[in-house]
Amino acid sequence: MEQDPRMNEALWSRRTRTALVVDDEHRIAEAVAMNLELEGFQVITASGGEEALQKLTHNMPDIVILDIMLPDMDGFETLRRIREVSTTPVIMLTVRGDEGDKVKGLDLGADDYMTKPFSPRELVSRARAVLRRAEMPSPVPKSEIRVDDDLSIDFKLRKAISRGREVHLRPTEFRLLYHLVSNAGQVLTHETLLRRVWGYEYRDEDQYLWLYITYLRRKLERDPKHPQYIIGERGIGYRFKELDRK
Repeated sequence: MEQDPRMNEALWSRRTRTALVVDDEHRIAEAVAMNLELEGFQVITASGGEEALQKLTHNMPDIVILDIMLPDMDGFETLRRIREVSTTPVIMLTVRGDEGDKVKGLDLGADDYMTKPFSPRELVSRARAVLRRAEMPSPVPKSEIRVDDDLSIDFKLRKAISRGREVHLRPTEFRLLYHLVSNAGQVLTHETLLRRVWGYEYRDEDQYLWLYITYLRRKLERDPKHPQYIIGERGIGYRFKELDRK
């Protein structure tokens, strides 16, 4: 039986974490900061991208809450520059409801995405979930797994060799692939994968799962449109091809 991560919340939250809130709307930044502070976060604020990058360098926050609409450079460009120097978790905020913006943010390396207006309590819950995921040690099998002549996976080194070429796996891709391969031949439901990889709070966020399955297929499959490794079971979930145990 899986343990509900919320049961470990008190233990997990003993260490004070720092959040950098980047938003040029003072009222929103203040509300977000207040709710994070009530939950034990130390909060730093910035009203633009350049200021955010400076404070990221000098204060080294544990998480960044980043608005897309900023006066000097937009949140996408700010995120791109953050990812050049840091793997700090980032949650993006926007008034737009466009799925294209969501995908673009996640493609650039955002860890989560929330559309305004949002519940401050949900934002705090998401921030905690993102941090738990980032700080959780990754489980690793004992040995390299050879799937077939085209693909082998070394979970200890967090890499895959696809058709003789090394493939870099981002942390979320690594965790997703780990759970799929560890249960090769078995269908894992959408909810199960979301809960195990992203956290309990994300159990209904099918868009995240679909997007990262797409990333993995692009990196591992010979033909991502006709996958041989990561197979979807319509309306249920995904399974990794059964491994030859000989």
